[in-house]
Amino acid sequence: MAWITQHWFAVVLLFGYTAVLLYNAVLGRRASKELADYYVGGRNMGGLAIGVSFFATFASTNSYIGHAGKGYAYGLPWMVMAISLVIFTFLSWRWIGPPLRRFASRWDALTLPDYLGSRFVPQDRLNGRHPLRFVSALVIVFASLLYLIAIFKGAGHLFQQFLGVSYGMAVAITLIVVMLYTSIGGFVSVVRTDLIQGGMMVLGAMTIFYFVTDAAGGVGAITQLAELPESEFLFELNGGIPFLVLMGISLSGSLKLLVDPRQISRFYALKDERAARQGIWVAVIGLAVIQFCIFPVGLYAHLLLEGVTDTDLIVPTLVNDADVFPLWAADFLIVAIVAAAMSSMDSVLLVAASTLYKNIIEPLHPAQQQLRWTRAAVIILAVVAAILALNPPGDIVEITIFSGSLYAVCFFPAVVLGLHWMKGTATAVLASMAAGVLVLAVWMVTGLRDSLHEVFPALLASVAVYVVVSMNQKPLPGVFESSRKS
Repeated sequence: MAWITQHWFAVVLLFGYTAVLLYNAVLGRRASKELADYYVGGRNMGGLAIGVSFFATFASTNSYIGHAGKGYAYGLPWMVMAISLVIFTFLSWRWIGPPLRRFASRWDALTLPDYLGSRFVPQDRLNGRHPLRFVSALVIVFASLLYLIAIFKGAGHLFQQFLGVSYGMAVAITLIVVMLYTSIGGFVSVVRTDLIQGGMMVLGAMTIFYFVTDAAGGVGAITQLAELPESEFLFELNGGIPFLVLMGISLSGSLKLLVDPRQISRFYALKDERAARQGIWVAVIGLAVIQFCIFPVGLYAHLLLEGVTDTDLIVPTLVNDADVFPLWAADFLIVAIVAAAMSSMDSVLLVAASTLYKNIIEPLHPAQQQLRWTRAAVIILAVVAAILALNPPGDIVEITIFSGSLYAVCFFPAVVLGLHWMKGTATAVLASMAAGVLVLAVWMVTGLRDSLHEVFPALLASVAVYVVVSMNQKPLPGVFESSRKS
């Protein structure tokens, strides 16, 4: 009772936030009459809504806890990641969104494996059991599980610090909320909720930056670190981490904006070209504000914390420090970061469940109750991810970067080159995926990643194999041209 009395503002916000989630779930259920409604909102969404959903989906606890904390270890060069994310957001909306929207609409694609099948497989050979659809679906489900583990870890640490409960209980609380409203409402519920969550996340990022820099002695206090021998490395190009490795981390994290199914599935839902032109600026500006407020936090933490061993705990620790944040701000930030976690979780869950059912389960066991099966897949994947998050395989940034690397080497040639180059076949895509994953694994196992991040050689191998194989095969007649004109 004493805790509730002290944190009444957070309690009110959490109850109000949860009520909105459930209300949107009910509206989403009413709007989801068919599979296309549940998966991509019936392809009738406006640019503002999808633009907010795009940056809200990307900026999860990965940003607020993982990326913010890594500045403590990597120093000022870590800002390269923030810059890269903003640039790739623009590229995604400018070069991927419009043609992908047209292609998905023309071929009635609801998932990324649907796009790959329609783009690269002859229509007389296209069926749900084609290896390209099946293999790509497995990659998406696996990578999505990894990403969900990272988000559960971040949300778990946050609730653990704030509520004073065990880590397992904190993960369970997160699981129950996100599982309920995502499984019920589908894409419409997710986007409607993202509109609220996006606004909270922008305000939350600015609040964190203001109070952390104020507690550290002002924005200019960062110059003190450059004068201290123990923190000089924070301002050196190779101080916290070799710069080539850092660039690889930035690239693998940013490439997700071009190929990650949870991001590009937003383009499937845009109703027309005008919506795409509107959404680009909403997505770019929203993500830029969040990233440039969040990324410096780790640097300023050197002036506020000592003996940090787990950078994922920096933000939760600061938020619960009364000398840094007044109680009302801490309460608001808890809810804002929870919103950040939910905005990514719901999208990842929906994409993974949609792919699991439509491209793995349905081809083997067709069923009439498609929405019911997809909702069941949402629940199953959420529970599995939460269980795995109880003993995660790494820190938040490490897990999400590997997930991003996997998406990059498997789907970059098929998505980017597939939309802008008429050549390319299913054989080329599968060969590029195999080459990319092989090089990725070898680079990591042999320890070469200590000098050069694995995404560089793996992506190079993936693109090279795709181009070489495609050059020696005939493109599918009519597919590329018809999709660009539709």
